[in-house]
Amino acid sequence: MSDASTSRNMSPQLRKVAERAKREPKAQFHSLAHLIDREALARAYARVRKDAAVGVDGVTKEQYGQNLERNLADLHERLRTQRYRHQPIKRVHIPKDKGKTRPIGIAAVEDKIVEDAIREVLEAVYEQDFLDCSYGFRRGRSAHDAIRALQEAMTAGEASWILEADIVSYFDRIDRAALTEMLRDRVPDGSLMRLVGKCLRVGVLDGEEFASPEVGTPQGSILSPLLGNVYLHHVLDLWFEREVKPRLVGRATLVRYADDLTIGFTHREDAERVMRVLEKRMGRFGLTLHPDKTRVLDFRRPGRSARRGPSTFDFLGFTWRWTRTKNGTGWRVACETRSARLTRSIKSIYEWCRSHRHRPIEEQRTALARRIQGHMNYFAVSGNGRAISALNYWARCAWFKWLRRRSNRWRLTWAKFNELARGLPQPRIMVRLWGRQ
Repeated sequence: MSDASTSRNMSPQLRKVAERAKREPKAQFHSLAHLIDREALARAYARVRKDAAVGVDGVTKEQYGQNLERNLADLHERLRTQRYRHQPIKRVHIPKDKGKTRPIGIAAVEDKIVEDAIREVLEAVYEQDFLDCSYGFRRGRSAHDAIRALQEAMTAGEASWILEADIVSYFDRIDRAALTEMLRDRVPDGSLMRLVGKCLRVGVLDGEEFASPEVGTPQGSILSPLLGNVYLHHVLDLWFEREVKPRLVGRATLVRYADDLTIGFTHREDAERVMRVLEKRMGRFGLTLHPDKTRVLDFRRPGRSARRGPSTFDFLGFTWRWTRTKNGTGWRVACETRSARLTRSIKSIYEWCRSHRHRPIEEQRTALARRIQGHMNYFAVSGNGRAISALNYWARCAWFKWLRRRSNRWRLTWAKFNELARGLPQPRIMVRLWGRQ
């Protein structure tokens, strides 16, 4: 493998594209659409989840795969002759904090295959362009890597002042014309751009209402995360690296995970100045910063005699704060599960235990263990043991409560319950955050 960002599953042709993109940062790719061949479509089909939600046509992955060779051959022919049409996206609403919902789009299986094949081709190019400050939806990078990068900057004193920025409804407000121009600058392939346009301009079916938004990328689309990264790569990352940082008095660290971003500064004046110009920069590309969630805060390391740390802020599902070291003589940066996120997780498990209490015990234990482990895989980071223990404790209490209500004749004691709960994960740290503490 070369030093280009490539994947072992990448075809030899795509590997050559990635290597050239790495070697020639200003090169343009005029012919990439032919790489979306039957083999690429087959790879994309294999990546579709078996339990993926169905789109407007109601076809599951299993049903589509019953005549896979014929279906892929027909799809490839329609793509080749430009007769392919993206079906409308089915919109569903998933719950968020404080009773709010987040709309996401569900594409048909065939459209997911096309979107993922396009993503594979574009990713071969843009993975070579993206900067180190970008972590979201990128191969070999995760939210934990973003957390480590920010924590190390704070611990080293390079993020004493934090610019916390929140982009309002980011994916819904992307300027499609500006995005298309950004893509054409690197990939002026008319056939591929037509396909991207079909995925961008697809209609949305929300219940019985059909809409055709003129801005934004469909949330839930396989292609949207990559397109969102390309947009902010030009709007924010390159601008900050090339135009902003050279004009600052001190040092600055940008950490971005998709549209979640935080910038750390050594000097307050730099932070306040960037906040002013950042709002104007976002406005030029149709984006708006939330006035109540965008601020500059003091995050300097407290002195030895200080009783408490400075302000806290939220980033990537965690509340960040300075806390005392174990020996009580110093301070360290800690990431703790946001209280609202922890409460929502506990309530979700409680409701699940209530609604599934009559299912077989072994089935309940397996499903509950999977839920707890899934939460721990993300939130069980160094210094967050208290929140992980709290979730584990309340999950067991909820299961115990609703198991006891299965029948008045079944007297379940806590001792018997502990025998049943042996298969549940024990609270432990899953991710070690490195940094000079």
